[in-house]
Amino acid sequence: MRKILNTKDFVLGTFATNCSGGMSVTKIGERWDNSWENNAKLAQMLDEAGIDFMLPIARWIGYGGETDFHGSVLETITWAAALLAQTKNLTVFATIHTACNHPAVVAKQIATLDQIGQGRAGLNIVAGWNRPEYEAMGQDLAVSHDQRYAFAGEWFDVIKQIWERDGAFNYDGANFKLKGIYGLPKPWNGERPPILNAAGSGEGREFAINNANFLFTPAIDLERSKVEVAELKQKAKEANKPVNVLTFSHVVCRPTEQEARDYLRHFAQDNADWAAVDNLVALQFANAQSFPHDLLALIRDRMAAGHGGFPLVGTPEQVADGICALAEAGFKGTTLSFVDYVKEFPYFRDTVLPILEARGLRKPGGSKNGN
Repeated sequence: MRKILNTKDFVLGTFATNCSGGMSVTKIGERWDNSWENNAKLAQMLDEAGIDFMLPIARWIGYGGETDFHGSVLETITWAAALLAQTKNLTVFATIHTACNHPAVVAKQIATLDQIGQGRAGLNIVAGWNRPEYEAMGQDLAVSHDQRYAFAGEWFDVIKQIWERDGAFNYDGANFKLKGIYGLPKPWNGERPPILNAAGSGEGREFAINNANFLFTPAIDLERSKVEVAELKQKAKEANKPVNVLTFSHVVCRPTEQEARDYLRHFAQDNADWAAVDNLVALQFANAQSFPHDLLALIRDRMAAGHGGFPLVGTPEQVADGICALAEAGFKGTTLSFVDYVKEFPYFRDTVLPILEARGLRKPGGSKNGN
């Protein structure tokens, strides 16, 4: 039984700890160091606290600026394997670009991760958007957005068939022509691992509804999100697909609101790496559809603070209020990021999680107790 797929809790995870800077495009000295040591230490903290999952970003080219934000990134398959071996309850996703990874290889990699974690591996599918990364790999992003999702659909169909079919089979598709392919071992207990996909376009969301357990989308304006999430859930219901919607958030939690806002201004205004922020925003405008383009220009500050994530800023009570607002908007869960995850998560754990439990949003212990 996959805990993350069956819990009634509002699920919580972390995002981008494998990347230098995490989700904060800042120049301050205490910005996130994505060392293996820090990732391992954080994973054990999360596991003990009952946090549900860790989600990495697969990145090959940084965003420049003074810090070269995301210039250093731990590769997600090997990162996930090591974390799964050191934890007991935590689901760990690997993020995979369809254009760079053969589906037969990925099917075996994820099945191997799932064996290591005994049912705790997940797959985040990226159909591709970042032009400099394509160019670095000697690939062409000129193909249309819908063509990239058509390719992703066939790519994941190969994986599903390898996981689900017994014995060798042939596959004759537009992009993959495979002869005598099969994959052993299967994922743990023969169950498909949880699938996540970030999607903003119509084609992307159709792909997510048809293939994913979680559709990942930003929460920029909660009134808008309420309508958007309700529409996505209705489409999933009509397609008879059990798809939940996740978002991502950035946490600045301090004993007083003033302390939190002062620190936010310190790292995300006074010491933001604005050159990297502007490169990130420009790439999103040019190539991606994950963020609504009519709102993208309004969230430059949020890009510096948390890569565009929903701001959870203030006292523990105020941060809990923000998480409850996300739940009320229809989201099933959110990722969390911090300037320094290892340093800041314990305060969140000790002050915010008990409030969420008292309000009934999460059961005590979270995934640690199988909720």
